[in-house]
Amino acid sequence: MSNTSVNPADIYGLARHYRFQWEEAQQCYVLLYPEGMVKLNGGAGEVIKRADGSKTVAEVVQQIEAAFPGVPDLQSDVMAMFELAVEKSWLEKRN
Repeated sequence: MSNTSVNPADIYGLARHYRFQWEEAQQCYVLLYPEGMVKLNGGAGEVIKRADGSKTVAEVVQQIEAAFPGVPDLQSDVMAMFELAVEKSWLEKRN
């Protein structure tokens, strides 16, 4: 279990040593870093793409809910993705 706690009012951005991009060959979003690459599933890519260092976690949740209407438990999925991304140091807290 993670000891990381993501708050809806927190603001996160991509960690300095990662680069986020669409990888055409993989047909998915990836995080590039000096030692390699992390392939992100569709949901993870949508969260990381929106975590730009200016939006709160709650704003990211709202954007994803608007982009994917009718998906059940979307807020908890987005929060879980933030928790994972922070735990793995893909995202850094900005506020």
